[in-house]
Amino acid sequence: MITFNSLMIGKASRKRLEPVPDTVRRLVAASENTEASIALTGDKSFLVADDQSAFIAYADTGRSLIAKGDPIGDAIVAKKLIWQFREMGDRQGKRCAFYAVSLTYMAVFLDLGLSILKIGEVARVDLRSFTLDGSNRKALRQARNRSERDGYVFEVVPAARLASSMAELRSISNAWLKSKQGEEKGFSLGAFEEGYIANFDVAVLRSNTGQIAAFANLFKGANVHELSFDLMRHRPGGPGFAMDALLAELMLWGAAQDYRWFSLGAAPFSGIENRQLAPIWNRIGGFVYEHGEHFYNFEGLRAFKEKFDPEWSPIYLATPGGLAAPKILNEVNVLISGGFRRLMK
Repeated sequence: MITFNSLMIGKASRKRLEPVPDTVRRLVAASENTEASIALTGDKSFLVADDQSAFIAYADTGRSLIAKGDPIGDAIVAKKLIWQFREMGDRQGKRCAFYAVSLTYMAVFLDLGLSILKIGEVARVDLRSFTLDGSNRKALRQARNRSERDGYVFEVVPAARLASSMAELRSISNAWLKSKQGEEKGFSLGAFEEGYIANFDVAVLRSNTGQIAAFANLFKGANVHELSFDLMRHRPGGPGFAMDALLAELMLWGAAQDYRWFSLGAAPFSGIENRQLAPIWNRIGGFVYEHGEHFYNFEGLRAFKEKFDPEWSPIYLATPGGLAAPKILNEVNVLISGGFRRLMK
């Protein structure tokens, strides 16, 4: 068992862009799951299997060890790694939880005695049949048509050629954040840090003068299995169709590249069953920002994704029972927001 510790969370500000181990980068590149790429944010620690065939990305809040998503890598080794993660928490006297996990390792989480809470669903679009036809796609279709009429061009800039555009992307991102009166997020979301963005190809929408109107950094699963994005931001004061046009072009591009799925990311599910947790969960704004930064409520985010007729897959929080679950959710908010905000009053 190998641990790489890169996160200190004793202050409101975070250290960012700590070195990501080469083993983690290799396993991310080999994963068909686009969510594996969130391991590259530079704000996580890693538990790596001795044979380096799997890893768990996690954060240490001081009281808890919280893993982000399923283990990445060999499935058999991953099951053992989940137990090792729990044992590491026990040795340190800390709670152990797994945030935003799928059904893949649910039996292991139950064997650990963890409680399972459904926290949302991931929307994935089948690109084999994707088109812009139909009433649900009208806004995307119109945005793309307007973009073409006005001379805008879609382009995917390879990571190797990104340096010349980085300053412009930074300027757009800063202006976008200022217009939203927001701050960068973390843990389950990337932030505009040049060392992080440089890991990825970036989709851009350019005007006929070459100016970038909107961009998104791309998460590309191995074997053209899945395509997704992390940040999607636009130039304030730019054309109102920019974001929709960029998304439409990106999905059509993914289909042309023979990607099987396009992940629109997670949305909270309607009707949280555990009413004790609902007030806390509904105040964790960082969750809303996952692939939907321009939405301010759960209903708007989910309604937008519904227009793509996606397949929805549940995601869960595996946590110690009792009063630990609200505390874990509170700490997840701290990790995503980057500050110690007291949610439970």
